[in-house]
Amino acid sequence: MTLTKLLARKRHIHVQSCFSVCRRLKSSEDYEYIQRSKVPTFHFQASLPRLPIPELEKTCERYLAAQQPLLKSGEFEKTKDHVSKFREAEGKELHEKLKEIDKQNKHTSYISEPWFDMYLRDRVPLPINYNPLIVIMNNPEPEYNDQVIRASNMLISSLRFMKSLRAEILEPEVFHLNPKKSDTDTFRTVTRLLPSSISWYGAYLFKAFPLDMSQYGNLFNATRIPEVGKDRLFQNKSAKHTLVMRKGHFYIFDVLDRDGNILKPNDILACMKYIAHDNVPPAEYPIGVLTAGNRDSWAQTRKHLESIGNSEVFNLIDSSFFNICLDDVELKDDRMLMVRNFLHGDGCNRWFDKSFSLLFSKDGITAINFEHSWGDGVAVLRYLQDVFKDSSKKPYIHPDTQPSNIDASKHVQRLDFKLDDTARNAVNEAKKLYEAFYSSLDFNIMEFLNFGKKVCKNHQVSPDSVMQLGFQLAFYKQAGKCVATYESCSTAAFKHGRTETMRPCTLATKAFCEAVTAQNKPSNAELRQMIDNCSKVHGQLTKDAAMGQGFDRHLFALRRLAEQRGGPMPTLFEDPAYASINHNILSTSTLSSDAVIAGAFGPVVKDGYGIAYSIFKDRLGTIVSNYPPHRDGKDFTECLRSSFQDIYDVLHRAK
Repeated sequence: MTLTKLLARKRHIHVQSCFSVCRRLKSSEDYEYIQRSKVPTFHFQASLPRLPIPELEKTCERYLAAQQPLLKSGEFEKTKDHVSKFREAEGKELHEKLKEIDKQNKHTSYISEPWFDMYLRDRVPLPINYNPLIVIMNNPEPEYNDQVIRASNMLISSLRFMKSLRAEILEPEVFHLNPKKSDTDTFRTVTRLLPSSISWYGAYLFKAFPLDMSQYGNLFNATRIPEVGKDRLFQNKSAKHTLVMRKGHFYIFDVLDRDGNILKPNDILACMKYIAHDNVPPAEYPIGVLTAGNRDSWAQTRKHLESIGNSEVFNLIDSSFFNICLDDVELKDDRMLMVRNFLHGDGCNRWFDKSFSLLFSKDGITAINFEHSWGDGVAVLRYLQDVFKDSSKKPYIHPDTQPSNIDASKHVQRLDFKLDDTARNAVNEAKKLYEAFYSSLDFNIMEFLNFGKKVCKNHQVSPDSVMQLGFQLAFYKQAGKCVATYESCSTAAFKHGRTETMRPCTLATKAFCEAVTAQNKPSNAELRQMIDNCSKVHGQLTKDAAMGQGFDRHLFALRRLAEQRGGPMPTLFEDPAYASINHNILSTSTLSSDAVIAGAFGPVVKDGYGIAYSIFKDRLGTIVSNYPPHRDGKDFTECLRSSFQDIYDVLHRAK
């Protein structure tokens, strides 16, 4: 072989080797990250608009409008007097003080700190009261719904999401008013080139609205730690392990190597299989149930557990990426069993304090249960959708994947708590109290077919307004009156926005309820006009709330300032009507996503209903929770079915 040919061959081998290395690097990077966004994750954060403080006059008007359908005429006149005095005197002073504080804290919103404080000070148990449940769609390929396979794939996708978030290559969360014009490469190219300080305005020109992403960082390595009087949020981003619970036992294993790379899929599978097949009896004293109790009681027990040598165990649990719960129960698509197991369970195989837990039944049905103080549904839903899509369309563990030959017993560590009689008694007492608590909760599930988004669109009414009108009519049929109603509305369009309360009980809904149940009902044309009016009013209230123009958060902040000031409270806050409108008999919320089967949460008051609802193309669904005998959930859902039928009939007869 000539020297020229030999050098050419060496160059060819070298080039092939370089291509091979590049392919491996690309493959490795593809594995490490779920997305590679053109626009940095937090690019819009600096220029997000600040959450506005509504004008005091507008807040007073909106408050009275919400009170009017709830109060008798004499009561309403008294409330008007309280509002008038508030608007002219103490309210004006508190409002100016709030604006002054807001000016001094331009990095955040006026509601952020008070809202965190509200959550962390409440002493009631987290499950049912605060931690919501979202059931995730099954993998379209049935063989991928094996418990260990699905848990391993969702763990890998979660780590890919986390790494993309921290590398700031996760796609920014943007609401596209017209996706065809703004959800494009042109939009991303233009906005990426703009400085962060003005990037939001560039997006606005495309009629696209970036959303606040400040909560996303709280998803991982985070925990709510109980303290007497007020809990605290803890996070340790340097930790490299995840937490897995099974039969009430705690396991951890590193899911990132020393360089911060995600473990190989078959290594993760080996560790997950080891835990799933660990031949141990259920924990005799399941420490996790303590997280289901009163926060002060749990805080005192945790301090005792730390004092007898469990601080390091707690640190490992608290700092883990998130919690994976492998349950032994088979749900078999039983919707009621699904809701009960995932919303509360018996607490033995849960750690409700973690930022979120992925829950897997024995037959692979999956849900997320998340602690609510650190953030809201917008962040959780984005995480859930991305991870569901990634783990379904790009799974790294397959039914024929073999676990690696690593010695999983050396990679997986089972955490053991040191217990004394005081700790054992605390666990036993917590189990009794929690069982009594969750056993008092009732659920009723209702699905109404052939009535969904498609029908609403055809009749030019808002699907959400139809659902809310149904709730109002159902309660009116059951109790003969209108009551305080809460609908959650995100204010994530603003920096450090949280939620605003939308008040679906209006004079318009009250008029329809009275008319459609009257002995001499108006004509169908008149009833149809009433539905249109309900939809119009509802739409405006929703828009106001999303734009930070509700009244609840404003009054909440003003009341907090009055409490901090000391002295007599403004009479508006002492008015029974104020307490009544904040005693939300109907608490409602929805999450719309193709990745979600259902959601559920508990009532916010003992004599109320917790109504999680979904609006699909051709059906409506609700999961209603209540505490008997304070309310009759079965009767309410029967009234709800009747109400949807009434609304459906009015719409179709009006053709």
